[in-house]
Amino acid sequence: MQPWGKSDSADGVFYGLLFHLLDTAAIALELWERFLTRGQRELIADGLGVDGPAAQSLTAFFVSLHDIGKLTPWWQHSVPAGWMRLGEELREEAGRLVHVPHDRASMHLLVGLLEELGYDVSGNDAPGVRVAQIAGGHHGRFLQVDLSGSAAGARVRAALGGPLWQGLRRRYVAQLRHLTGAGQVPGRVSVEAAVVICGLGMVADRLASRRAVWLGRAHAPAYGAREHFAWSRGKAREVVADSGLGRVAVRGLPFEVAHGLEEANALQASVMARLPSVAGQGRAGILVVTDATGTGKSVTALEAMRVLNEACGTSGVCWLTPTTALADATFDTVREWARAHRLEGTEVGLVHSHSWHSAAFTDRRIAAVEGVVADDADTDGARDEHPGGIGAEAGRGRQGQAPADAAEGRLAGWEQGMLAQFTVATVDQALMAVQPVRHNALRLLALSGRTVVVDEAHALEPLSELQLRRLLAWLGGLGSPVVLLSATMPASRCDALVRAYLAGAGPSRRALEEFTYTPAYPGWLFACSATGVPHRMDEEPRRRHIREHTRTVRLEVRRVPLWGRSRTPDQSSAHTHLDTVASLLAPFAERGGCAAVVRASTADAQATYLRLKDAWPHAAGDVVLLHARLPADRRQEVTARVRAALGPAGPRPRRMIVVATSVLELGLNLDLDEMVADLAPLARLLQLAGRLRRFELAWRGTGDRRAAWLRGLVARLTVLVPTNADGKTSIPPHWRPLEPAFLLHETAALLQDLGQEDIEIPGRVQELLEAVHGAPSTFHRATWDLEQRLAGYMAAVGAQEHLSARQLVPSPARVSSLADLHRQHLTAAQAVTRPGVLPRRLLPCHHRPGSRTLTLDAAGEHPLPVTGRPTAAQVRAILQRTLPAPRAWIPQVPVSNAAPPAWRDHPLLADIVLLPGEGFHRFGDSRMRIDPELGLVRERD
Repeated sequence: MQPWGKSDSADGVFYGLLFHLLDTAAIALELWERFLTRGQRELIADGLGVDGPAAQSLTAFFVSLHDIGKLTPWWQHSVPAGWMRLGEELREEAGRLVHVPHDRASMHLLVGLLEELGYDVSGNDAPGVRVAQIAGGHHGRFLQVDLSGSAAGARVRAALGGPLWQGLRRRYVAQLRHLTGAGQVPGRVSVEAAVVICGLGMVADRLASRRAVWLGRAHAPAYGAREHFAWSRGKAREVVADSGLGRVAVRGLPFEVAHGLEEANALQASVMARLPSVAGQGRAGILVVTDATGTGKSVTALEAMRVLNEACGTSGVCWLTPTTALADATFDTVREWARAHRLEGTEVGLVHSHSWHSAAFTDRRIAAVEGVVADDADTDGARDEHPGGIGAEAGRGRQGQAPADAAEGRLAGWEQGMLAQFTVATVDQALMAVQPVRHNALRLLALSGRTVVVDEAHALEPLSELQLRRLLAWLGGLGSPVVLLSATMPASRCDALVRAYLAGAGPSRRALEEFTYTPAYPGWLFACSATGVPHRMDEEPRRRHIREHTRTVRLEVRRVPLWGRSRTPDQSSAHTHLDTVASLLAPFAERGGCAAVVRASTADAQATYLRLKDAWPHAAGDVVLLHARLPADRRQEVTARVRAALGPAGPRPRRMIVVATSVLELGLNLDLDEMVADLAPLARLLQLAGRLRRFELAWRGTGDRRAAWLRGLVARLTVLVPTNADGKTSIPPHWRPLEPAFLLHETAALLQDLGQEDIEIPGRVQELLEAVHGAPSTFHRATWDLEQRLAGYMAAVGAQEHLSARQLVPSPARVSSLADLHRQHLTAAQAVTRPGVLPRRLLPCHHRPGSRTLTLDAAGEHPLPVTGRPTAAQVRAILQRTLPAPRAWIPQVPVSNAAPPAWRDHPLLADIVLLPGEGFHRFGDSRMRIDPELGLVRERD
């Protein structure tokens, strides 16, 4: 009987190790044809120094070697029934059983086995060593090879079996090499090629590990390796087709059909006309598009994606956004684009912390996170507890299979969405690729081979921006074209991001010194990865674009007395700022129109909402509250209502007043007549201003849609600046964790300097932006107070950048050993992609009348599934009712609020905190409750 590689303890079935390795090789060959793009295949071939067919064979061979470490006494002995399957001679020669995790064993064994085949194993960057590390990294972490220690021949023979074991391993490797046709020995293995091959191997291994692939075959009669491999090749076509990972060709469509627009604007037309020639050399590059909000940057990006994919041999898009709201809106845009191109059967992935409420997060994907016949309890990364993932299925485990950790499970469960040809995700999902977490190679695989769009690229804090620069360096090295979109990007930040990409792509810093990488505003810039030469939008169409899209916004400042620490709506609150908001918006309550008030905190928004409803009983039904601490289903319902009422299609209501937090700033394509907003950094205020009269130009000639009294008036954004008793700007204490005080004071000073001035958008956007956010900026040195605040702000920025740098993997050019990508042992739950964001999820629930049974609904019709494993439909119903809260608010979870025991090993439910009933619950120094109208209400002692 042959050594086993997979088993199902419930059925007592074992599957031969060689067959599993051949299955993985067959799936890798199929993924090469149907999943990898031309650009990825060329990257691997170039990284191995061979032609395309040889690169395909070598890739399948390298992938198939991943579990050779299971051909060791300790692994085979780990299941007694499996041990007894082995021949007596093998068992007798096992010697002392030494536990070496099978991923590390694979790596150590392959150093010697590959050397026998002629591979160079002389150092960290030698081809044989990197191939060994690819095998050792198939469970998500690259391991360091100790060539003179654990990987030395004598140590391997002492720990991993005697001559019979080594001879059998040698025959297995020879058989795999022969059947995959990998006879050529590569002279090099580049870092980028190694990462992509390892990521591909993870996908192939997980698909091959599905019971549906091997369980039936395990019951079949005995057969030889050649016959099995022929069967595997046929099965692989079926498996890959069912996985949804295949790539489809996108046919060209006329602009008006692809986007539902009559014609391209001047900026879009310029990109469509010039980008094919400047990006036509077959090399990747980076495109920056800057324009005011509401002018069609998303359409520009889709057209750029089409051009860049054709030029660079890539396919599809990974669209990264800073917020979940923007991701949801972009998902709709990309899905409509896909429907226009009739890409039937093609899934558009949506990947963010709340994507389970979307149609993109299917029940199949929920089920996929619940487990797979994997072997991660016997790996060097077992502390992370490997979750499910691609091709995983719910079902029985086996001895040695690890349960899923909650945070790790949520991330890995979304791999199907990240690997889809068309993906929309929050930028955090991509930033994890450049942190030393498990499966970062899989994330880099997902980001390679297609155009990556970074939307609102300006909207990241220093910690996240440094991570984005490192990510751009990797994307440059992987040959992925990139599109950066922004309405408010300072010139210095744009230049730094482009240089980061080009540094990873190859040009030396010295070669780039003669260039600047800042487009005119509005406009675009493209830099080729091969030369670094920038190409810019021509001036004539740029000026025409400005003329056609100029809007005027009046910025007004209202200085209001400081309202102190925010109070919850249930407590008495200072009335000054609430009265100011009510008086500014009173004409809309009386005469109609659509307006919004954007508050700095959820508590302020809740208090404002209650005050406005109380002030205008006749208009109470037209006042809408929208913030992030509403239950997910309620928030989705409110967002849909606002988007339908204030979006481009209408019908526009006679009256609507939206009370919101910063969720209104990004991601909602709305048109408002007027806005009132708390003081915020100027870039954010300009983003909000972009929602004012947003569709004015598009609606020309379609009839009057605004209230009569508003027609002909200039759109107005009133900024509330809090002041102390001396009338000086003073930031309320509860705002300080939300925004840098320096930027708030500097913005207040600039607004005061401007006075009540009409601002032309986009004409003056960049000028104002540079005054506050630019580097160097002279305005912030106008007063000693601002200069001192700047020093404090820069110190905080430095602290964030230091934290970010500590957790970043090196850029490709600085990687020697692949283990450099995992020098720290960081889990996905510990990784930080933006400061202070480690949320808990709260689940409002109810007591059924007359019993202690908890239900999801107040009527008591849907009890919580507290016994047994919840079904996919039950998981979705639970998740759709949750809402996030900062982890600092709930330092410890009382037993009465803990998730039911049946949920605690479920990767999507384990960390949920229950909030039963409508009363307050004590957590540390605060009390919290769920109000059906206000959402989460928090009171502090």
